[in-house]
Amino acid sequence: MSLLDHAVIWHLYPLGATGAPFRDFDPNETTHRLPQLTGWLDYAVELGCDTLLFAPIFKSVSHGYDTLDHFQIDPRLGDDADFDHFMAACRERGVSLLLDGVFNHVAATHPLVSGGGPVKRDEHGQPVGWEGHGDLVELDHSDPRAVDLVVDVMEYWLGRGIAGWRLDVAYAVPTSFWAEVTDRVRKNYPDAVFLGEIIHGDYLDLIHNGHLDTVTQYELWKATWSSIKEVNFWELNHALGRHAEFVRGGFMQTFVGNHDVDRIASVVGDAGAAVAATLLFTLPGVPSIYYGDEQAFRGEKGTGFSTDDALRPPLPASPDDLAPQGRWMFDLYRQLIGMRRRHPWLTTATVEVVDKSNEALSYRVSKGGHSCEVSLTLEPTATATVRFDDGESADLSW
Repeated sequence: MSLLDHAVIWHLYPLGATGAPFRDFDPNETTHRLPQLTGWLDYAVELGCDTLLFAPIFKSVSHGYDTLDHFQIDPRLGDDADFDHFMAACRERGVSLLLDGVFNHVAATHPLVSGGGPVKRDEHGQPVGWEGHGDLVELDHSDPRAVDLVVDVMEYWLGRGIAGWRLDVAYAVPTSFWAEVTDRVRKNYPDAVFLGEIIHGDYLDLIHNGHLDTVTQYELWKATWSSIKEVNFWELNHALGRHAEFVRGGFMQTFVGNHDVDRIASVVGDAGAAVAATLLFTLPGVPSIYYGDEQAFRGEKGTGFSTDDALRPPLPASPDDLAPQGRWMFDLYRQLIGMRRRHPWLTTATVEVVDKSNEALSYRVSKGGHSCEVSLTLEPTATATVRFDDGESADLSW
């Protein structure tokens, strides 16, 4: 059995969650912020999660996706001892940890760039920036040294206890590169999990030909918020047909929020966010919760250098310091995740839409003699009914 057969993921952005500065900091100063997150492990377990997904924690220039050293914890978070203590705390609670690997590009000031490493260069020998970002330089994935680097990084952290990797912008990297890397890593770590980020493109090709385990299901995310916001479940109906096809071919990481998109509650309001949560935990896939969505956090993209800051906020010192206004959403998430845990077959089930209109949707999820009937309405009141064939049910309204 794979970790993905039962995983419910809590997705954290450690630099933001611990209040680390993204700009104007001393890169040589070590501040031990990572231990702050140990205090949130019991909160994640209470929520019902058994897996953490960390956004980048390696030494970087600013936001973590501009890596300077894949083998060093970012000094803004702490050091090796902090990481080891955190891993020990995860093991005590039976929590698995996935790390975010940025293997498409590095910071322009990374030693690989000035030292003749495996980075792309133009006809003039100048480093090639990624998607117009002058502060990021693409790795040359045709260079065997790039394969060696990524394998070494992956195995180093797997050896220190992590369960697997999220592969940032996996869609921009040749699938043959991922296949070679993952095949090599699995020789020593056969249970390692690989999650590829893909927004547009062929999801199943990345899984099958890249030898990955799962990918980000952005099509379903988009249809979820858009259908709720526009009161148009016909869009979600179409996306669920696609989703059923995808799930037949591999695991799908499902989500209603992450570190790159506006908060679901900001887009569709509290009631709409509750409907989105119901979809997340009753549909096939590997559900992932972006920290704060379970508390109805708000946050929208900004402009300029601080574009994503509002999406990556600090957590309070402890869960006890959370504002009480979000507790109802936490309780809803916990209820839905509890049902999910009692029906793990949902992960790879088949979904079929039974009825739909602009403001209402009914679907059936089934596998191996098990089934669940779900009905949702958006107007005049947001409601959800969930009926499992074993008698468990929920009637919800917001």
